[in-house]
Amino acid sequence: MPTVTRISIAPVKGLALVHPHQVMLEQAGVRENRRFHIVDADGRRYNQLRNGALVQIEQEYDDAAQRLALRFPDGRTAGGEIALGAEITTDFYGRPVTGRLVEGPWSEALSRWARRPLRLVQAAPGAAVDRRLGHVSLVSKASLEELGRQGRHDGAVDGRRFRMLFEVDGVGAHDEDDWIKRRLRIGAALVRLRGDVGRCAITTQNPETGEPDFDTLKTLAAYRPVTANEAGKKHLAFGVYGEVLEPGRVALGDSVEPQTA
Repeated sequence: MPTVTRISIAPVKGLALVHPHQVMLEQAGVRENRRFHIVDADGRRYNQLRNGALVQIEQEYDDAAQRLALRFPDGRTAGGEIALGAEITTDFYGRPVTGRLVEGPWSEALSRWARRPLRLVQAAPGAAVDRRLGHVSLVSKASLEELGRQGRHDGAVDGRRFRMLFEVDGVGAHDEDDWIKRRLRIGAALVRLRGDVGRCAITTQNPETGEPDFDTLKTLAAYRPVTANEAGKKHLAFGVYGEVLEPGRVALGDSVEPQTA
């Protein structure tokens, strides 16, 4: 039986991942995941493609207390209780996402670290996702091992490069592709997988430093078929995504069971 072996969330999109032992999977995904994103002075998303070193900023978010703490590589910190300011709309791959500017020390701290004006934005739970109805994502350990083998990597490729919500073990390489258009029971939650995940240059970056150090895209292109998303745009796929049908708690070690009906 496949099982969940890693859970990864990022309260602030693009910063260092957090690995809880369990999460509550709601209709809009994990409430704490991608609640915040960063924009520049022009309101454009500021992400790892623009600055891979974002992954060096550690984060801790308490949704119930509405408190956020960031720890920067030089040891400086910014933290406190969230207060919201003016409304702002951010473009997410052609889809407008409305949020509120976050007042407090975070924007100033991020700007000082990046040496350019940046602002922190909070969006509604589940709003700031990369693809419509993509609140769940997963990849198998065997797929990471196969990618490493194909790219002559020293062992499995670190799954943090792909920033998937769940990593699972107990299936063969890319067997998760066979779950697309099917329902899965993950822990106490029920999800429906909608498609595969197209990959970009962010996956070439080391998940600790943000520096490119492994050509995932060249490796995928050498052994994986080119597929297309729901809009028909072709891409290199690795991992799968889907929507939540029935909310429930998911913990490390929970089973992942494809449903027959």
